[in-house]
Amino acid sequence: MRQIFPVRAGESGRQLGPADPLRSAGPVKPPADGAVGDLIAALGEIYAYPDRTWVKANMVASVDGAVTLDGRSGGLSGPADRLVFSVLRSLADVIVVGAGTASAERYRQAQPGELWQQLRAGRPPAPPIAVVTRNLGLELTDRLFGPAGPRTMVLTTEQLPEDRRKEASRVADVIVAGADSVTAASMVDALARRGHRRILVEGGPTLLGQLAAEHLLDELCLTISPVLEGGQSTARITARRGPAEVTGMRLAGLLEDDGFLLSRYLRA
Repeated sequence: MRQIFPVRAGESGRQLGPADPLRSAGPVKPPADGAVGDLIAALGEIYAYPDRTWVKANMVASVDGAVTLDGRSGGLSGPADRLVFSVLRSLADVIVVGAGTASAERYRQAQPGELWQQLRAGRPPAPPIAVVTRNLGLELTDRLFGPAGPRTMVLTTEQLPEDRRKEASRVADVIVAGADSVTAASMVDALARRGHRRILVEGGPTLLGQLAAEHLLDELCLTISPVLEGGQSTARITARRGPAEVTGMRLAGLLEDDGFLLSRYLRA
């Protein structure tokens, strides 16, 4: 993995180390020492959150703009993308996802053994998942609501029936964050008031579209996968109803590994 931007004058790119030092170790992260420790420390600095409430999104897309392959984003991923995925989760206070994405991607709770614990010093070993949903169309017996990890949060509205709210409260922390809908602003405010200032959003497109429209998406980490999906998927990383609203972004960083481009954009 090498850093293409920013680099010092006269350099062609800063070498950070192998993209997947854990290829043979599976999802469990071993102690990070030597070259692995140096790589994780470098990525921790590159993707660090500022000392204030900050909303960071992480998405992947093919060269021709598809956000899924065979219905899931994992088909577009690779070692470099998976490594950054684990680093971003390790740095976050909370991981936010829309209910549709949680269902399609078969979400479960973040596990301490899959995170870089040196990036979580002074915090719980894993961040909770926060699901944004208006009517909670999820199976409460899914592994996302199991006892094996941090208790999942449900950000919902006053429209959720009382019996459904009580049922969900047995396996999750239910937070009413809106009357008819959970807006981006109410979502961020509800999480920040609970001490979750380093907010990582992993989709889906509607949730990202809301954040962009309300000018609350501070940073976008976008991986470009070196594949052509072929036009079967027409979805984009953001989607919203109503007229288009352009949000200016500026390039803050660019990494490359085996054809994968890992970019960071900040809201201009």
